[in-house]
Amino acid sequence: MLLLVSDSSVLIDLERGGLLETVFQSGLSLVVPDLMYQNELEKHNGGYLKELGLTVVGLTPDEVSLAQDIEDQHRMLSSEDCFALVCGLRPKHILLVGDDRLRKEAATRGVTCHGLLWLLDEILATEKISRASLCEGLTRISRHANTRLPKAEVERRLQNWCS
Repeated sequence: MLLLVSDSSVLIDLERGGLLETVFQSGLSLVVPDLMYQNELEKHNGGYLKELGLTVVGLTPDEVSLAQDIEDQHRMLSSEDCFALVCGLRPKHILLVGDDRLRKEAATRGVTCHGLLWLLDEILATEKISRASLCEGLTRISRHANTRLPKAEVERRLQNWCS
């Protein structure tokens, strides 16, 4: 089974789209590193995320050291990003990101990395949600002032899902 290591931006977008419950009901397994959970999610809606099925994972001492080395080399990446990146290096783990800097660093390290739109495609493939529901959720996400999604890809999916 693949484990999807999410950065916080993907979870925030899912929440904006009303799709948090859907992702966990789809049978996909999402994990976050403990540092990210403690610093970014715990006080926001961490308990609810854990109730839904989010797993919080710790890094080994060697993984923590690697994350710190990456952060020292790439000051534009946060500690939480570096922890997620290192977690994504594990076998059968896929990194889910909304941050271009993290995506680029993941690519240089050979980490399998995808974004929110890929995740929505995967959710649709489980056949546990209708195209109309995904259309509604993606529409809400894409209309948010802070969206970073590629417009052409969003429009292509909306045309497919909303018709």
